[in-house]
This record gives sequence, C-alpha cells and structure tokens, in this order.
Amino acid sequence: MTTLSRTQAILGDLIGFPTVSADSNLAMIDHMANLLADAGARVDLFHDSTGTKANLFATIGPDREGGIVLSGHSDVVPVADQDWTSDPFRMIEREGRLFGRGACDMKGFIAATLAMAPDYAARDLKRPIHFAFTYDEEVGCLGARSLVPALQARGIRPAMAIVGEPTDMRIIEGHKGCCEYTVEFRGLEGHGSNPDRGVNAVEYAVAYVTRLMELRHQLRHRTPVGSLFEPPWTTINVGRLSGGVAHNVIASRAELDWEMRPVQDSDADFVRQALADYCNDILLPQMQAVCADAGITTYVIGEVCGLEPMEDNAARRLVAELTGANGADVVAFGTEAGLFQQMGMSAVLCGPGSIEQAHKADEYVTLSQLDQCISMLHGLGERLTRYA
Repeated sequence: MTTLSRTQAILGDLIGFPTVSADSNLAMIDHMANLLADAGARVDLFHDSTGTKANLFATIGPDREGGIVLSGHSDVVPVADQDWTSDPFRMIEREGRLFGRGACDMKGFIAATLAMAPDYAARDLKRPIHFAFTYDEEVGCLGARSLVPALQARGIRPAMAIVGEPTDMRIIEGHKGCCEYTVEFRGLEGHGSNPDRGVNAVEYAVAYVTRLMELRHQLRHRTPVGSLFEPPWTTINVGRLSGGVAHNVIASRAELDWEMRPVQDSDADFVRQALADYCNDILLPQMQAVCADAGITTYVIGEVCGLEPMEDNAARRLVAELTGANGADVVAFGTEAGLFQQMGMSAVLCGPGSIEQAHKADEYVTLSQLDQCISMLHGLGERLTRYA
C-alpha cells in the first residue's frame, strides 16, 4: 500500500468519527493513539476536566529538545442546516476529491502524519518528531491552551511547529489573534414612563458599544509599521446585542457579543484596559447610584493569540526547503500556531486543502494536495535522519 493510499484509508476512518466541538473526541483520540503506539511512538493523553475531551501528544525519535511538532485539531464544525449531497461523516471520493466533514479542516493533514509515523519510527532520527492533536480548536483553541502549559510543566521544549491548517500547501507565517467576549448588563426594571427610577441595561449596553466604536477608530492609529495584514490594524466587531421585553418597560437585562482581532498583543491590552476603566469609572457608578445590585459581567469566550510574522523563522525556512516555496503569506483566520510561538517555537501553517472549502457543505480535500503534504512530511523524515 502506498503512503497516499494509507493516508486515504486513515482519513476515511477519521471522518467517520463525528467530532463536532460540542461532542466528545475520545473515540478518535483513542484510535489515533493506537495507530501511533503501534508505530512505536511514545503516547500521552491529556484529558479535560469533564473527562470527555482529550489532547494527544506523541513522540517518535530521541528524547531531546529541539524537536518538530506536527499539529492538528481533532474537532470539526457542525453540519446542521447544511445541504450536503452525501453523508458528511462517511468519506466519498469523486474525481480526485475526498469529501467529508473535516476532510480539509483538518483531518487530511492528521491522516498524512499518521500514515508517515511508521516511516519515521524506522528511521534513525537525530531530532524527535512530535504529534500534537488537540480538542476544541473551533471554539477558542481550548485544547491547545491546555496542552501548552502541560508540556511546559514536563520540560518539553520543541524548536518548531508545523500546523497543518488548510493553506493549499502554501506557507503561512502570520495571522491575527481572535478574542471573543459576551458582556452581560444587569439593571433595574421599571415603568417606561419614569426612566430615572430604573437602570436601563440596554442603554448602558449601547453606551458600551459606543465606547467600542471609539476604540475601533483609535486602533487604526496604532497600526504597526509594515503590517502585512488586511486590514493592517486591529479590528473590533459587534456581533449581537439583545435585551428588554417591551416598549414601555425599562430593560433590566441586556447581552452583548463582540470580538477583537489584534495584530499585536499590546492592542488587546489597550482595549481591555480602556473598557475596564470605562466600566469602573463611568458606567458602574451611574448604574449603582440607582441600584446597588446593578452590574456588568464580561465572559471570555476565547482569547487566541495571533501568529506574529518573524524576520528570523526557522520553521519557515525548513518548510520552504521541504516544499520548494519561495515566499510566505499571512491570513485572516486564527489557529493554534500563536500558542506554540508563545511557548518559544518558531511556527508556520502549511497543510492540504483550501480554507475556502472549510466549514461548508461538501467539504473536500484533493488527492493531489494530500500527495504534496506527504512529500513534505517524507522530506522532513529524510532531513531529520541526516541532520540534527
């Protein structure tokens, strides 16, 4: 069986696990752990507090620092209300394309790494190859945010990370962060004919949104010199605002969803501090002057750091050597790569499939792109056999 045929077979198995983020990923994690253990890898599982999710971290090669991480997330987005032409959790091949939920985002890359594991195990690797498969990337990189400190606590210090998100096998060296928040406003209900005797949660939510829009304008003036992103500055978006029950009732509750996509950590700190000051110094004193129990609570849905483009990036150089690419790009979507960068690794994205297919009905990855990915991974094994 060729490595491509083996990759295709493994991908079919992985697609068969319906690992939507809301559900458990343990069956798929156990399956991958068995494949890696059979290949001779040293495998560790890290469960979440519920016991229904787990990260997998496995190693082939010498027990030393400076290894290469091959990273992918096990979860997929839902298929509800999507018009699929086939069962999304059963892989179908048509005209050189493999269809199924997660085919490109990102079980195709994971399948290729698993197919290569026996080859890596048979080599005299001078540096270790690590496999990092996480849970709940699609809902805030929760698994990777848990995995990184666990690896640090064990003294595991890889040098580089290749995150196999669908990039059409292009090298991606940077992406913005993504921070998502829900803010709850609690006021005091009353009759609309006397608004001063109540605390209108909707009105304070609107004031908060107005402050967000002021900060959005200020962020344009904080654009880093030479920013490669489009747009080049940190953005803020208000996604949802709801509250109130009737025309003539003072709204006692309101809820706001908003997101920020920072190009630099200092922008995120600037926005968070400005909002904290605004709430503590302006909004809350006004609200609590009427009702001591009035309040504002911010819930962090996800805070995923960006991948900062670096002038000196060993992972970019390595993947360029392996693929023959002569350049690198940046993208708008977020990934786990920034977390690995914060851990001290150089990191890039490079994987089979297109982001244009991700999250859509009839998601697919092409056999030709999987073959390109296998060539890159094979080259990695050859290189680590020759050089430390």
